[in-house]
Amino acid sequence: MSLSQKEILLKKKLDHHYKYFDSSKISPDPLEFPRRYKNYYDVEISAFISSVFAYGNVKQIINALGKIHGLMDNQPNRFVADYSFENGMKLFRSIKHRFYTSEDIANLFFALNYIYSNYGSLKYFFLLYYFEKDLNLKNAISFFSQHFLDIISKKGRITHGIKFMFPDPYKGSACKRMNLFLRWMIRKDELDLGLWAEIPPDKLVIPVDTHVAKICTKLKLTKQKTVTWKMAEEITERLRKFDPCDPVKYDFAICHIGMRKLNF
Repeated sequence: MSLSQKEILLKKKLDHHYKYFDSSKISPDPLEFPRRYKNYYDVEISAFISSVFAYGNVKQIINALGKIHGLMDNQPNRFVADYSFENGMKLFRSIKHRFYTSEDIANLFFALNYIYSNYGSLKYFFLLYYFEKDLNLKNAISFFSQHFLDIISKKGRITHGIKFMFPDPYKGSACKRMNLFLRWMIRKDELDLGLWAEIPPDKLVIPVDTHVAKICTKLKLTKQKTVTWKMAEEITERLRKFDPCDPVKYDFAICHIGMRKLNF
């Protein structure tokens, strides 16, 4: 696919920023937490928790994740394997993060314990819903989220906070945090972890928050006015022109340019 002169210039800028934001410029970002670990299960669990809490002020996010990783004694896999809901309710009683209550957090870990006990990992749980013929991961995310809610309903209430943890793209949500987790797990470069080799990066959809939406609107990568799944798909398809195999690789740079109030 040939690019116009404007698109060639935009691709050059995007590629420049992608290379600029290497591992030395990661902070502050929730991706810092899973990158601390070497063990596959520690990385996967930390990445999932870090993505679930990745909304709001970045200082609040880092603070909340620091507390939770501390309560896990910086051993996510062992913590999840040994977890009991009753102990979790006591352990997390002082932890809240915006829409999430301590009960929501206890229920989240109950679901993780159930999944690792019954499916072995989040990857195998997610792969139940992944089909190569799908254009992107919309269907997989929808089924994955619904199954998570079903598991949590075995133990606790499906509160507003729990629903916020597991949005559904078919209800219009951009699913920013889920797409962020999938970016970390599927892509592999200086930043992203690349532990889920079964899914190619071209199936990813960009995680859209207010920063990404604002910059992508200015760059004319979307015509949508509100942050929805439709906007996320539209931006991804526009970026695909610049890298058909890995369109979401530009996400970190775009997000942090907005977050740090830098000039594109």
